[in-house]
Amino acid sequence: MRISDILRVKGERVVTVSPESDVTELLAVLAEHKIGAVIVAGDGGRVEGIVSERDIVRALAARGAAVLTEPVTAIATTQVRSVVRDAALEDVERLMTERRFRHVPVIEDDRLQGVVSIGDVVKFRIDELEHERTSLEEYITGERA
Repeated sequence: MRISDILRVKGERVVTVSPESDVTELLAVLAEHKIGAVIVAGDGGRVEGIVSERDIVRALAARGAAVLTEPVTAIATTQVRSVVRDAALEDVERLMTERRFRHVPVIEDDRLQGVVSIGDVVKFRIDELEHERTSLEEYITGERA
């Protein structure tokens, strides 16, 4: 299985914020879209960072409420690890687990193609296992169509 399989089901829509946005604006975007992370992208869609709920909590704990008026770049992870559409699902699972990432951008030809979350990966795996189970049950009981 490939990351492109997840994007085909999930879609390629990506929520971004500009580097000039402040943390309060970022919070509004996360709440509006009910997501846990957002890509920081400048002009032309170039990925400049990623900010997660964890980043916000850590910044609040370290600097207090003043962080809310800071630009998102002050709390964003700028060393963004990304994958390509053709990446093997197992490799992405390993990357997410070893690096403790919950969101990974999919980038090809310097263009943001999508974002895959650990939830997307788990859902895909569960669906895959359910399909295999159903196929085996049908094979064993002779109920194949």
